[in-house]
Amino acid sequence: MPGYTNGLAFFLVKARKRVKAISTARYLPSYTVQDYRQWEGDWELWQGIPIAMTPSPFGIHQRYAMLIAFALESAILESKCNSIVLQETDWIVDQSTVLRPDVVLLCDGVPDGHIEKTPGLVCEVLSPSTKNRDLGGKRELYVAAAVEHYLVADPQSSELFYSCSGAELQLLELDELHITVCDDCELIVDLCKIRG
Repeated sequence: MPGYTNGLAFFLVKARKRVKAISTARYLPSYTVQDYRQWEGDWELWQGIPIAMTPSPFGIHQRYAMLIAFALESAILESKCNSIVLQETDWIVDQSTVLRPDVVLLCDGVPDGHIEKTPGLVCEVLSPSTKNRDLGGKRELYVAAAVEHYLVADPQSSELFYSCSGAELQLLELDELHITVCDDCELIVDLCKIRG
């Protein structure tokens, strides 16, 4: 697998956007889902650029991801919707982009393999090593893929942020988040279950 560091790969994703008209852009590497499926280790693929995943998350990160999944599952059960929640599952956005959100809410049941349809909601839990990625390039990819609801948890500050339809992230200071996912599934997410 190509030996890119996260910083260099992030730079290349940004650079690709800026240098499309420059002839040297054709020399930037570009990989596909087919390539990705042959790699060892944990990777994401951002517009053809391989991004090495950080080592497995620390306990606080996993705890927040589990609390988010629990709060979403509780809201789904309460609303009697057919949505499901998954954690750490690869989403094949297109042939040059594969993302692994911390938590997703899906509208079409459990996929047999990777997620291939846009999730109704994506959640990321920030950590010092992924914060810039999750709030920068990865968020831009979610917006481009038409993710309607984006929830971000910051375990360091116990803050939650939310964005709908690509709008700027807003600090959530309420105890509940009211959202409609999967066309007609109205959820009331108890944010106190996440904040603890």
